[in-house]
Amino acid sequence: MKSTGVVRRVDDLGRIVIPKEIRRTLRIRDGEALEIFVDSEMIALKKFSKMSDMIDLAKDLVEIINNNINKTVLITDRDKFIAGAGSLKKKYVDRNISCFLENIMNDRRYIIETAKYPIELLDNVKETLSYVIHPIIMSGDVLGLVLVISDNNDISPMDEKLVNIIAQFLGKHIEE
Repeated sequence: MKSTGVVRRVDDLGRIVIPKEIRRTLRIRDGEALEIFVDSEMIALKKFSKMSDMIDLAKDLVEIINNNINKTVLITDRDKFIAGAGSLKKKYVDRNISCFLENIMNDRRYIIETAKYPIELLDNVKETLSYVIHPIIMSGDVLGLVLVISDNNDISPMDEKLVNIIAQFLGKHIEE
């Protein structure tokens, strides 16, 4: 673990302030949940993601879908790509999502481009792909996105339905 060199005092209510630059770097938003870990004399904070419990299920799900439709399938949480299958998997999984995808989540948009169209999945990296993107929603909160992307102009109505089904399944499964 790397020291930031930042020292903060604990106030009389037990609070500390995480510096703005660290919050920006780690994409910690106002009101966002942090998980607290303790190890002997160390306290560590980690961004909490309801999707983290779903990673194994998400990995299995994208593999099954990819085997049937032969297109790249990706699942994100609020910050990064957590699962993927297909030819573009290695390019995205475990990388931070772009501001463009964050905005899709914030706006709760469903997007489909059946013909190849420019998209920014990673910040400052534009690609021309066909794709369908659907938010994962649980109890009114957007937890992530489901994407099917292709290098070809071959996004079909069936791909649209599959993405919708995956997003609804994950949203419902997380609730339980």
